[in-house]
Amino acid sequence: MSTTVTELAQAIPPTLSLRSAPGSDNKTEENPEKTAESPYRYAHLLPHFSRDHYPPLTPYEHVDPGSRALAHSNPRAFLDNATSVVELTPNLGTEVRGINLAELDNSSRDQLALEVARRGLVVFRDQQDFIDRGPDFYREWGSHFGRLHIHPTSGHPHGYPEIHLVYRDANSSFNFEINDSITSTVWHSDVSYELQPPGLTTFFLLSQPTTGGDTLFTSQVSTLKKLSPQFVAFLRTLTAVHSGVEQADFSRSGRRGGIVRREPVEHIHPVVRRHPVTGEEALYVNRQFTRRIVGLKREESEMLLKFLYDHIDKSGDNQTRVKWTPNTVVLWDNRTTAHSAIVDYGDSKERRHGARITPQAERPIPAQDGLVL
Repeated sequence: MSTTVTELAQAIPPTLSLRSAPGSDNKTEENPEKTAESPYRYAHLLPHFSRDHYPPLTPYEHVDPGSRALAHSNPRAFLDNATSVVELTPNLGTEVRGINLAELDNSSRDQLALEVARRGLVVFRDQQDFIDRGPDFYREWGSHFGRLHIHPTSGHPHGYPEIHLVYRDANSSFNFEINDSITSTVWHSDVSYELQPPGLTTFFLLSQPTTGGDTLFTSQVSTLKKLSPQFVAFLRTLTAVHSGVEQADFSRSGRRGGIVRREPVEHIHPVVRRHPVTGEEALYVNRQFTRRIVGLKREESEMLLKFLYDHIDKSGDNQTRVKWTPNTVVLWDNRTTAHSAIVDYGDSKERRHGARITPQAERPIPAQDGLVL
């Protein structure tokens, strides 16, 4: 028997309702406490934890849509009608206003993929049309950029396992959150334990706290460039194990939704990978899923990974902080960036409910030719 949306709502009655909101204000919710007795506009997108069990993922051939845009006479033509295009930092992140993502044709989507590959992160404001088109549209959108990943442990809207949800409110959390640390910041690249981890990823909030709940991003291209050429040359020779076991065990312990739909996997990826479209090299380790460096003694591996994690943590000059406003849609390239949610809003008791569309990309390409994986 699966955990249904109805059961979820009954478990947290102060803030959730399952009735739709016909005629309600078309605006992403900022303060659900003010509407505690009103139907929740996005109740149909609440986390559902089915007990479906999926077989292991099989390899597939990924063709990055950004590569098609390289032949376009103006690969940024999709931005021609934008009212504002602002670089958030020199090396990571662009904020765009005046473009309706939901109306982009296939050629414009290819150009978007190239722009995200080049900038690492692109933030689109005022995307109510995109968000309100619903889960069938989300699947169609994501499928343009690759095969949609079904998360092995997270909640999803009922009937739409391809849509990964994050959810926390005053009474519940259905996120992969470890609470025995002095910080909620955990840098990661999504499901990097898969053989073919995600590339271009789309994320948006359906409901958000009045303040807080921002997302940090860092450029793993810039992180790598900060290191000495000799050290980078050494890193190019290394591979690392990425594991989904801890995440699965977290759910098996009864937390999140208590569901593991696909058995956890571990895969070996290069420590430095090359982007298939831009050719840029990026550091590809993260504290959440990388477990050890292949071929090194335990102490050597732990020392090296600790150095790299500390470098990622402390490199504020490589980072961008996205402050969520209603109807914001964020796209990033999981191959060249890492990110972390900031769980600083717990005392407000407000809801943070987000959806992620996560197409898989190629198996990570080693920066060093001939590196055996």
